[in-house]
Amino acid sequence: MAKSPLSPTPLIFDRGLLRARRRRAVGRSPATFLLDRAAADLADRLAAVLRRFPQALDLGTPGDAVRAALGRLGSVDTVVAANVSPATASAGAILAVAADEEAQPFRDAAFDLVVSVLSLQFVNDLPGTLVQIRRALKPDGLFLAAMIGGETLTELRQAFASAESEVEGGISPRVAPFADLRDLGALLQRAGFALPVTDVDRVTVHYDSVFPLMHDLRRMGATNVLVDRRRTPLRRATLLRMAEIYSARFGGADGRIRATFEIVWLSGWAPHPDQQQPLKPGSARQRLADALGTREISTGEKAER
Repeated sequence: MAKSPLSPTPLIFDRGLLRARRRRAVGRSPATFLLDRAAADLADRLAAVLRRFPQALDLGTPGDAVRAALGRLGSVDTVVAANVSPATASAGAILAVAADEEAQPFRDAAFDLVVSVLSLQFVNDLPGTLVQIRRALKPDGLFLAAMIGGETLTELRQAFASAESEVEGGISPRVAPFADLRDLGALLQRAGFALPVTDVDRVTVHYDSVFPLMHDLRRMGATNVLVDRRRTPLRRATLLRMAEIYSARFGGADGRIRATFEIVWLSGWAPHPDQQQPLKPGSARQRLADALGTREISTGEKAER
């Protein structure tokens, strides 16, 4: 695994290749069903927060679905869209800024809200990126993001591994290793966010075969960008065997295959003295047994039948 000469952070993703493939996807009628779903979900989540966000940052999100959703919310005033290759703002008070998620140019306490959708899973230094986001938030500012989770494309990962093992006598990394729910919750706490929350939205998409799935991944700009990817072309025999295995293991009675996409949601607040604080152990004023109307059983005592 490669490392940057300026940082000990392992380089897992080739971010230059990622940007190139995203630009190419824009010209191929991009597949946006996951982005559209996440953008609608983000709008619903923000609508439930009863406060105003004068300055909001959309960090790294591809496409304009999230910016459009923020523009329609009455609680968000100005949106800054930060991307390495920012598109021209199309409507509303949207400002485009050239910026990388891992090297954010914003001053401390600049924003009331930071959102990011289906982008942060491809940063190499996620802990450092989260710290930068927390610093860019004003006290009591909100961070809300959606990332691709660890179970995404598990079927494709398994089928490729089996096919390469059979045909070529070994396996190579084909599908990125994404973080799981528990790891991401711990990273929010480590970055200094207050009241961190994570949850997951699992999406199952059905295809006639694995080939339309792979076509959609190209139209998302989400094909293999691992630094340690195999640089030689994929063998036709391996590809065909992978398609057979995929269909056999993950096909339905109707002959179609399933593909799992896991969207992990993260939220946290920049610390503020007025925020709700967890109680110290032993400081409760009422016993749980009293609240539930039951009798407390001490250690070693058997419950009555």
